[in-house]
Amino acid sequence: MNTSAQAGLAVEFDNVVKEFGAVRVLHGISFALEPGKVYGLLGENGAGKSTLMKILAGYQPQTSGEIRVNGKPVTFASSRKAEDEGIVLIHQEFNLADDLTISDNIFLGHEIRRGLLLDDKAMHAAAAGVLGQVGLTIDPATKVSRLIVAEKQLVEIAKALARNARLLIMDEPTATLTPSETGRLFKLIDQMRDNGVTIIYISHKLDEVERITDEVIVMRDGRFVGRSPTKDITRRHMANMMIGREVSDLYPPRAPVPAETAPMLRVRDFSVPGWASNINFEVRSGEILGFAGLVGAGRTELFEGILGLRKASGKVQLAGKDVIFRSPREAADHGLTYLSEDRKGKGLHVNFHLRENLTLMALERYANPLLKPASEDRALEVAVNEFGIRTGTLRNKASALSGGNQQKLALAKVLHPEPKVVVLDEPTRGVDIGAKRDIYHLINRLAEKGLAVVIISSELLELIGLAHRVVVMRAGHFSAEVHGDKLTEQELIAHATGTAHVDA
Repeated sequence: MNTSAQAGLAVEFDNVVKEFGAVRVLHGISFALEPGKVYGLLGENGAGKSTLMKILAGYQPQTSGEIRVNGKPVTFASSRKAEDEGIVLIHQEFNLADDLTISDNIFLGHEIRRGLLLDDKAMHAAAAGVLGQVGLTIDPATKVSRLIVAEKQLVEIAKALARNARLLIMDEPTATLTPSETGRLFKLIDQMRDNGVTIIYISHKLDEVERITDEVIVMRDGRFVGRSPTKDITRRHMANMMIGREVSDLYPPRAPVPAETAPMLRVRDFSVPGWASNINFEVRSGEILGFAGLVGAGRTELFEGILGLRKASGKVQLAGKDVIFRSPREAADHGLTYLSEDRKGKGLHVNFHLRENLTLMALERYANPLLKPASEDRALEVAVNEFGIRTGTLRNKASALSGGNQQKLALAKVLHPEPKVVVLDEPTRGVDIGAKRDIYHLINRLAEKGLAVVIISSELLELIGLAHRVVVMRAGHFSAEVHGDKLTEQELIAHATGTAHVDA
């Protein structure tokens, strides 16, 4: 991407309304954006941020109102038309074709041709260039299906860079990135801003918003709430504007672990070829155990091996009994359930209704021998209340929920079989601060009820705020176990990067 050749776009939203049937989700949004600035667009899940950006980027039309770009009214019939004008959206949920290569994905719909033929050599070289800009050193001929979640996120960013954006919309771009990868992205954003590109940065990570943006714009319940230069507003004020009330008690008081209890889950000398080697850990009932590490450290793959999703070796004990799981279903039958970091890909069936998602892992309760929908409905009502799932109707499909409410539904699903141990992989990825607080308090209640809880998270403050102990993995190996007064960001980063015992 040659940002020096770009000029940012000025955008005005004038009384933009969006309705889905009888439901109004945007209520006359009006504000303007200047070129060459980074804007933080804030709001809870369901505030209307993504809907407004999809309208700007040509993915859906507004119901009424006007959008002006550089002073001229525009209506984009498709995302391709918007991209032709330099407006590019990086989706929160990946928009990649798994069976195609990285290069194919980056240039899909924008192929480079040499006469009537595709110029694969030129696309491969250009793809390598933008991958280098985001710090992803991988062959562009690699199929996307072979990438881990964080690598897919970097491919999405590289794809946007290849479009020569004049206005770039980033929706939760760092949700799966390590601190070093995030720092590299911020340098790219600084470079684009310096060259006049307009950037809209949607994130629930208020420290990032504070660090990278020039101005924040807040939406709530489909309405424009207010705006402020970033330097003039605190994170706490941002959060209060987003949810319309004072935010406090983000992390609940950590419940004590019952003394001298036997491990509920014990793992010894466990290896997943290519990902994890000779890992040992245990977690007791009533305890929250965190797993930290950089992308590629092998945390997710370790637990996929334990669940039977990957070839593995080693010893696993659950409630004192030796077990070997061949599938997540078998693990759940024994009392171990797992919430995937890929909410839409592996966590939920988004085209199923709420009831079907909730009861899928415990269908034997509702079939004797035929399904009893009335019983499932009662279970759903209980889950909606217990987990604080905000939905207009219980008859909705999961796809109709906001990201935070989808995550709460996914949590309800993996807890519905009443497990002894629950593993939560990135449990608050892409959710707003209000939903995060709800989930943190829920996790603490699970421990108080006697569940053994494992949290895999890229957010170090999340682990510090919730976990009794944190296991740090580095390059597939056990690096350290951190607890007590040593449970700090600096200590976790030092062990994750291998610098804990290196003199300054």
